[in-house]
Amino acid sequence: MQLADLRIFTEPQQGASYDTLLAVARRAEELGFGAFFRSDHYLKMGDASGLPGPTDAWITLAGLARDTRTIRLGTLVTPVTFRHPGPLAISVAQVDQMSGGRVELGLGAGWYEQEHTAYAIPFPSLGERFDSLTDQLAIVDGLWRTPIGDTFTYEGRVHSVVDSPALPKPAQSRLPIVVGGGGRTRTPRLAARYASEFNTPFVPLEFFQTQCDRVRAACDEIGRTEPMVYSAALVVCAGRDEAEVVRRAAAIGREPDELRRNGAAGTVEEVAATIRRWRDGGAGRIYLQVLDLSDLDHLDLIAHEVAPLLT
Repeated sequence: MQLADLRIFTEPQQGASYDTLLAVARRAEELGFGAFFRSDHYLKMGDASGLPGPTDAWITLAGLARDTRTIRLGTLVTPVTFRHPGPLAISVAQVDQMSGGRVELGLGAGWYEQEHTAYAIPFPSLGERFDSLTDQLAIVDGLWRTPIGDTFTYEGRVHSVVDSPALPKPAQSRLPIVVGGGGRTRTPRLAARYASEFNTPFVPLEFFQTQCDRVRAACDEIGRTEPMVYSAALVVCAGRDEAEVVRRAAAIGREPDELRRNGAAGTVEEVAATIRRWRDGGAGRIYLQVLDLSDLDHLDLIAHEVAPLLT
Protein backbone atom coordinates (compact mmCIF):
# COMPACT_ATOMS: atom_id res chain seq x y z
CA MET A 1 0.00 0.00 0.00
CA GLN A 2 1.33 3.41 -1.01
CA LEU A 3 0.76 6.84 0.52
CA ALA A 4 -1.62 7.58 -2.36
CA ASP A 5 -3.83 4.73 -1.09
CA LEU A 6 -4.28 6.59 2.21
CA ARG A 7 -6.93 9.29 2.30
CA ILE A 8 -7.50 11.96 4.93
CA PHE A 9 -11.07 11.95 6.23
CA THR A 10 -12.35 14.83 8.37
CA GLU A 11 -15.42 15.48 10.53
CA PRO A 12 -15.86 19.28 10.38
CA GLN A 13 -19.27 19.23 12.08
CA GLN A 14 -17.27 18.70 15.28
CA GLY A 15 -15.86 22.21 14.87
CA ALA A 16 -13.92 23.59 11.90
CA SER A 17 -13.96 26.67 9.72
CA TYR A 18 -13.30 26.63 5.99
CA ASP A 19 -9.80 27.98 6.61
CA THR A 20 -9.07 25.07 8.96
CA LEU A 21 -10.25 22.55 6.37
CA LEU A 22 -8.23 24.27 3.67
CA ALA A 23 -5.08 24.05 5.79
CA VAL A 24 -5.61 20.30 6.27
CA ALA A 25 -6.38 19.73 2.58
CA ARG A 26 -3.32 21.66 1.45
CA ARG A 27 -1.02 19.83 3.87
CA ALA A 28 -2.47 16.49 2.74
CA GLU A 29 -1.89 17.54 -0.87
CA GLU A 30 1.70 18.63 -0.21
CA LEU A 31 2.49 15.35 1.55
CA GLY A 32 1.06 13.18 -1.24
CA PHE A 33 -2.03 11.65 0.37
CA GLY A 34 -4.49 10.29 -2.16
CA ALA A 35 -7.49 12.43 -1.26
CA PHE A 36 -9.14 14.81 1.18
CA PHE A 37 -12.64 13.74 2.16
CA ARG A 38 -15.09 15.24 4.58
CA SER A 39 -18.26 14.07 6.26
CA ASP A 40 -21.58 15.61 5.25
CA HIS A 41 -23.25 16.51 8.56
CA TYR A 42 -24.96 19.59 9.97
CA LEU A 43 -24.77 18.84 13.70
CA LYS A 44 -21.94 17.97 16.06
CA MET A 45 -21.81 14.67 17.90
CA GLY A 46 -20.79 14.07 21.49
CA ASP A 47 -19.01 16.68 23.62
CA ALA A 48 -17.36 18.67 20.83
CA SER A 49 -18.08 22.41 20.75
CA GLY A 50 -19.13 22.39 17.11
CA LEU A 51 -17.90 25.96 16.80
CA PRO A 52 -18.04 27.98 14.63
CA GLY A 53 -20.93 25.85 13.35
CA PRO A 54 -21.51 23.47 10.46
CA THR A 55 -20.10 23.99 6.99
CA ASP A 56 -21.92 22.69 3.93
CA ALA A 57 -20.02 19.82 2.36
CA TRP A 58 -20.45 20.73 -1.29
CA ILE A 59 -19.88 24.47 -0.75
CA THR A 60 -16.69 23.50 1.08
CA LEU A 61 -15.58 21.21 -1.73
CA ALA A 62 -16.31 23.90 -4.31
CA GLY A 63 -13.93 26.20 -2.45
CA LEU A 64 -11.31 23.48 -2.13
CA ALA A 65 -11.67 22.71 -5.83
CA ARG A 66 -10.26 26.17 -6.54
CA ASP A 67 -7.88 26.40 -3.57
CA THR A 68 -6.07 23.10 -4.18
CA ARG A 69 -4.41 21.77 -7.31
CA THR A 70 -3.99 18.01 -7.38
CA ILE A 71 -5.61 16.20 -4.45
CA ARG A 72 -8.87 14.35 -4.97
CA LEU A 73 -11.92 15.57 -3.06
CA GLY A 74 -15.13 13.95 -1.88
CA THR A 75 -17.76 13.14 0.73
CA LEU A 76 -18.06 10.13 2.98
CA VAL A 77 -21.00 10.31 2.67
CA THR A 78 -23.66 12.71 1.46
CA PRO A 79 -27.12 11.73 2.83
CA VAL A 80 -29.96 11.51 0.33
CA THR A 81 -32.12 13.46 2.78
CA PHE A 82 -30.13 16.68 2.32
CA ARG A 83 -30.50 17.31 -1.42
CA HIS A 84 -32.81 16.42 -4.30
CA PRO A 85 -31.08 14.22 -6.89
CA GLY A 86 -31.24 16.67 -9.81
CA PRO A 87 -29.65 19.62 -7.97
CA LEU A 88 -27.15 17.23 -6.37
CA ALA A 89 -26.05 15.95 -9.79
CA ILE A 90 -25.68 19.56 -11.00
CA SER A 91 -23.68 20.64 -7.93
CA VAL A 92 -21.31 17.69 -7.98
CA ALA A 93 -20.74 17.98 -11.74
CA GLN A 94 -19.98 21.69 -11.36
CA VAL A 95 -17.53 21.10 -8.50
CA ASP A 96 -15.85 18.41 -10.60
CA GLN A 97 -15.47 20.92 -13.42
CA MET A 98 -14.11 23.51 -10.98
CA SER A 99 -11.52 21.00 -9.75
CA GLY A 100 -10.43 19.83 -13.18
CA GLY A 101 -11.87 16.35 -12.59
CA ARG A 102 -10.85 15.49 -9.00
CA VAL A 103 -14.20 14.87 -7.29
CA GLU A 104 -15.83 11.71 -5.94
CA LEU A 105 -19.37 11.39 -4.58
CA GLY A 106 -20.12 9.24 -1.56
CA LEU A 107 -23.89 8.79 -1.27
CA GLY A 108 -25.83 7.12 1.52
CA ALA A 109 -29.24 6.84 3.14
CA GLY A 110 -28.47 9.08 6.12
CA TRP A 111 -28.86 8.11 9.78
CA TYR A 112 -28.49 11.08 12.15
CA GLU A 113 -32.04 12.10 13.02
CA GLN A 114 -31.08 14.95 15.36
CA GLU A 115 -29.37 16.97 12.64
CA HIS A 116 -32.55 16.77 10.59
CA THR A 117 -34.78 18.03 13.38
CA ALA A 118 -32.22 20.73 14.24
CA TYR A 119 -32.28 22.19 10.72
CA ALA A 120 -35.82 21.47 9.46
CA ILE A 121 -34.84 18.58 7.20
CA PRO A 122 -37.43 15.81 6.75
CA PHE A 123 -36.27 12.42 8.08
CA PRO A 124 -38.33 9.58 6.53
CA SER A 125 -38.29 5.98 7.69
CA LEU A 126 -35.29 3.78 6.92
CA GLY A 127 -37.20 1.99 4.16
CA GLU A 128 -38.15 5.29 2.52
CA ARG A 129 -34.58 6.55 2.78
CA PHE A 130 -33.31 3.42 1.02
CA ASP A 131 -35.95 3.87 -1.66
CA SER A 132 -34.69 7.42 -2.05
CA LEU A 133 -31.08 6.19 -2.22
CA THR A 134 -32.03 3.73 -4.95
CA ASP A 135 -33.67 6.48 -6.97
CA GLN A 136 -30.94 9.05 -6.36
CA LEU A 137 -28.19 6.69 -7.48
CA ALA A 138 -30.16 5.82 -10.62
CA ILE A 139 -30.85 9.47 -11.38
CA VAL A 140 -27.39 10.88 -10.69
CA ASP A 141 -25.74 8.08 -12.64
CA GLY A 142 -28.30 8.34 -15.43
CA LEU A 143 -27.97 12.11 -15.77
CA TRP A 144 -24.20 11.92 -16.03
CA ARG A 145 -24.23 9.00 -18.48
CA THR A 146 -26.81 10.46 -20.87
CA PRO A 147 -25.08 11.68 -24.06
CA ILE A 148 -25.19 15.42 -24.71
CA GLY A 149 -28.19 16.15 -26.90
CA ASP A 150 -30.26 13.31 -25.47
CA THR A 151 -32.72 13.48 -22.59
CA PHE A 152 -33.10 11.31 -19.51
CA THR A 153 -36.31 9.94 -17.99
CA TYR A 154 -36.63 7.78 -14.89
CA GLU A 155 -39.64 6.78 -12.80
CA GLY A 156 -38.88 5.84 -9.22
CA ARG A 157 -40.70 5.26 -5.95
CA VAL A 158 -39.56 8.55 -4.41
CA HIS A 159 -37.90 10.56 -7.20
CA SER A 160 -38.70 10.73 -10.90
CA VAL A 161 -37.18 12.62 -13.82
CA VAL A 162 -38.96 13.50 -17.07
CA ASP A 163 -37.13 14.57 -20.24
CA SER A 164 -34.16 16.08 -18.41
CA PRO A 165 -31.46 17.60 -20.63
CA ALA A 166 -29.05 15.89 -18.21
CA LEU A 167 -26.69 18.83 -17.96
CA PRO A 168 -24.07 19.75 -16.88
CA LYS A 169 -21.63 16.87 -17.20
CA PRO A 170 -18.72 16.28 -14.82
CA ALA A 171 -15.21 16.85 -16.12
CA GLN A 172 -14.51 13.13 -15.57
CA SER A 173 -16.05 10.75 -18.06
CA ARG A 174 -16.98 8.52 -15.09
CA LEU A 175 -17.10 10.40 -11.82
CA PRO A 176 -16.50 7.82 -9.05
CA ILE A 177 -19.46 7.04 -6.80
CA VAL A 178 -18.79 5.57 -3.36
CA VAL A 179 -21.46 3.41 -1.69
CA GLY A 180 -20.99 1.79 1.68
CA GLY A 181 -22.46 0.54 4.90
CA GLY A 182 -23.54 -2.62 6.64
CA GLY A 183 -26.78 -3.53 4.88
CA ARG A 184 -26.83 -7.21 3.94
CA THR A 185 -28.88 -7.07 0.72
CA ARG A 186 -29.88 -3.69 -0.72
CA THR A 187 -26.54 -1.99 -0.03
CA PRO A 188 -24.40 -4.59 -1.84
CA ARG A 189 -26.81 -4.62 -4.79
CA LEU A 190 -26.73 -0.82 -5.10
CA ALA A 191 -22.94 -0.84 -4.87
CA ALA A 192 -22.67 -3.50 -7.56
CA ARG A 193 -24.87 -1.51 -9.92
CA TYR A 194 -23.65 2.04 -9.39
CA ALA A 195 -20.44 2.30 -7.33
CA SER A 196 -16.81 2.50 -8.27
CA GLU A 197 -15.90 1.93 -4.63
CA PHE A 198 -17.45 0.14 -1.68
CA ASN A 199 -16.61 1.45 1.79
CA THR A 200 -17.25 0.11 5.28
CA PRO A 201 -16.43 2.66 8.00
CA PHE A 202 -15.39 1.82 11.56
CA VAL A 203 -16.16 -1.90 11.61
CA PRO A 204 -14.09 -4.97 12.55
CA LEU A 205 -11.95 -6.44 9.79
CA GLU A 206 -14.01 -9.65 9.78
CA PHE A 207 -17.22 -7.72 9.08
CA PHE A 208 -15.47 -5.72 6.35
CA GLN A 209 -14.47 -8.98 4.65
CA THR A 210 -17.97 -10.43 4.96
CA GLN A 211 -19.53 -7.30 3.52
CA CYS A 212 -17.07 -7.21 0.63
CA ASP A 213 -17.95 -10.82 -0.15
CA ARG A 214 -21.61 -9.79 -0.33
CA VAL A 215 -20.73 -7.03 -2.79
CA ARG A 216 -18.68 -9.44 -4.91
CA ALA A 217 -21.63 -11.82 -4.99
CA ALA A 218 -23.93 -8.98 -6.03
CA CYS A 219 -21.50 -8.03 -8.81
CA ASP A 220 -21.46 -11.64 -10.04
CA GLU A 221 -25.26 -11.72 -9.96
CA ILE A 222 -25.54 -8.88 -12.48
CA GLY A 223 -22.49 -9.91 -14.51
CA ARG A 224 -20.44 -6.87 -13.58
CA THR A 225 -16.90 -6.97 -14.96
CA GLU A 226 -15.77 -3.47 -13.96
CA PRO A 227 -13.30 -3.56 -11.04
CA MET A 228 -14.50 -2.46 -7.60
CA VAL A 229 -12.32 -0.70 -5.04
CA TYR A 230 -12.90 -1.99 -1.49
CA SER A 231 -12.05 0.52 1.21
CA ALA A 232 -12.31 1.03 4.95
CA ALA A 233 -12.30 4.01 7.31
CA LEU A 234 -10.31 3.95 10.55
CA VAL A 235 -9.78 6.63 13.17
CA VAL A 236 -6.04 7.37 13.34
CA CYS A 237 -3.94 8.34 16.34
CA ALA A 238 -0.20 7.92 15.78
CA GLY A 239 2.78 8.91 17.89
CA ARG A 240 6.53 8.57 17.86
CA ASP A 241 6.30 7.26 21.41
CA GLU A 242 3.61 6.42 23.95
CA ALA A 243 3.59 9.93 25.40
CA GLU A 244 2.71 11.36 21.99
CA VAL A 245 -0.01 8.74 21.50
CA VAL A 246 -1.51 9.65 24.88
CA ARG A 247 -1.40 13.36 24.06
CA ARG A 248 -3.12 12.92 20.72
CA ALA A 249 -5.75 10.61 22.17
CA ALA A 250 -6.52 13.11 24.95
CA ALA A 251 -6.89 15.89 22.38
CA ILE A 252 -9.81 14.04 20.79
CA GLY A 253 -11.33 12.79 24.04
CA ARG A 254 -10.42 9.14 23.53
CA GLU A 255 -8.36 6.52 25.37
CA PRO A 256 -5.28 5.03 23.67
CA ASP A 257 -6.28 1.41 24.36
CA GLU A 258 -9.78 1.98 22.97
CA LEU A 259 -8.32 3.59 19.86
CA ARG A 260 -5.95 0.65 19.42
CA ARG A 261 -8.91 -1.74 19.53
CA ASN A 262 -11.11 0.25 17.16
CA GLY A 263 -8.77 2.15 14.86
CA ALA A 264 -5.23 2.62 13.61
CA ALA A 265 -3.59 3.84 16.78
CA GLY A 266 -0.38 3.61 18.77
CA THR A 267 3.24 4.07 17.88
CA VAL A 268 4.33 4.43 14.27
CA GLU A 269 5.05 0.72 14.08
CA GLU A 270 1.66 -0.20 15.58
CA VAL A 271 -0.26 2.04 13.17
CA ALA A 272 1.65 0.65 10.20
CA ALA A 273 0.96 -2.91 11.38
CA THR A 274 -2.78 -2.20 11.62
CA ILE A 275 -2.91 -0.70 8.14
CA ARG A 276 -0.96 -3.67 6.74
CA ARG A 277 -3.44 -6.04 8.41
CA TRP A 278 -6.34 -4.28 6.67
CA ARG A 279 -4.45 -4.21 3.38
CA ASP A 280 -3.75 -7.94 3.62
CA GLY A 281 -7.40 -8.44 4.56
CA GLY A 282 -8.59 -6.93 1.28
CA ALA A 283 -8.71 -3.15 1.75
CA GLY A 284 -7.25 -1.47 -1.29
CA ARG A 285 -7.73 1.98 0.19
CA ILE A 286 -7.86 3.35 3.75
CA TYR A 287 -9.58 6.54 4.91
CA LEU A 288 -7.79 7.82 8.01
CA GLN A 289 -10.25 9.74 10.17
CA VAL A 290 -8.33 12.73 11.54
CA LEU A 291 -10.29 14.32 14.38
CA ASP A 292 -7.87 17.00 15.62
CA LEU A 293 -7.73 19.27 12.59
CA SER A 294 -5.30 21.69 14.25
CA ASP A 295 -2.58 19.01 14.47
CA LEU A 296 -0.98 19.17 11.04
CA ASP A 297 2.15 17.52 12.43
CA HIS A 298 0.05 14.36 12.74
CA LEU A 299 -0.26 14.27 8.95
CA ASP A 300 3.50 14.78 8.62
CA LEU A 301 4.17 11.85 10.94
CA ILE A 302 1.86 9.52 9.01
CA ALA A 303 3.33 10.51 5.64
CA HIS A 304 6.99 10.48 6.64
CA GLU A 305 7.16 7.64 9.19
CA VAL A 306 4.09 5.40 8.89
CA ALA A 307 3.70 5.24 5.12
CA PRO A 308 7.29 4.03 4.43
CA LEU A 309 6.56 0.98 6.61
CA LEU A 310 3.62 -0.09 4.41
CA THR A 311 5.53 -1.22 1.33
